[in-house]
Amino acid sequence: MQSKTAYNLDKYTRQRVKQIDQALNKFLPGPRAKPITIHRAMRHSLFAGGKRIRPIITLASAEACGGLVSRARPLACAVECIHTYSLIHDDLPALDNDDFRRGHPTNHKVFGEGIAILAGDALLTQAFDIAARTKPTKRYSTAQMILELTHTSGSQQLIAGQVADLEGEGKKLTLTQLRYIHERKTSALLTCAARLGGMSANCTATQLKALTDFGRHIGLAFQVIDDILDVTQTSKQLGKTAGKDQAANKATYPAVVGLNKSKKIAKELTDKAYMALKPFKGKAVALEAMAGYLLDREY
Repeated sequence: MQSKTAYNLDKYTRQRVKQIDQALNKFLPGPRAKPITIHRAMRHSLFAGGKRIRPIITLASAEACGGLVSRARPLACAVECIHTYSLIHDDLPALDNDDFRRGHPTNHKVFGEGIAILAGDALLTQAFDIAARTKPTKRYSTAQMILELTHTSGSQQLIAGQVADLEGEGKKLTLTQLRYIHERKTSALLTCAARLGGMSANCTATQLKALTDFGRHIGLAFQVIDDILDVTQTSKQLGKTAGKDQAANKATYPAVVGLNKSKKIAKELTDKAYMALKPFKGKAVALEAMAGYLLDREY
């Protein structure tokens, strides 16, 4: 990752990605654990070279609140397992029907649809196994932190967004309807990632609200920018099939409001994310740099 800020985001993210990958490798059953096929499938998608944006936000949020990365690490890994499960299922023929993810063949292309479904199910379950290892703080119990994950990944947030996205195909959606999809399908897990980092650090109510606002705004900005990149970049640049949204007649920000307006909305949302971090008084530099990086991705 590159950032135009003075903060060395590249160095920070490399360190955190290494820590997250090591932890994930430790938390998951090994590739030779039986049944071998399912554990290979889980690892195929989990270690396919993702940027680890969500777990890094968890760790950076913990640091912003004066917490230890080691205490937030199980939650960060749980968030990444949920994110990866959602990608495996999203790529299936019944949903987005994508052949590539992160520059590699999607799970169902390698292992078949049945194993891909089971690999996603297994990663979702594994997430709660990992999260349960989190130590409680004075303000937040382990159960409260797990409930954050269950609510976010359930039928009223992540799944709700996926349902609305599926039902909206081929229809002319309003901006309000599109925002509903993005708030749940993308923004909800990024918000959860930030909140969990703060909770692991025993954050105050003020800090938790700031992280919630940051996560919501940066999550929406992230999806708007993804919509833009789907139009402006090639499949090689994206690491997945470009132009899929348009081909599937899906509602996106460029389709609903146009490309230039979409870029303006992404900038406004990112500015709101920056503003949300004001209560940290300069202690959330990693989160600020992450916001800048997400906005500055090549259009």
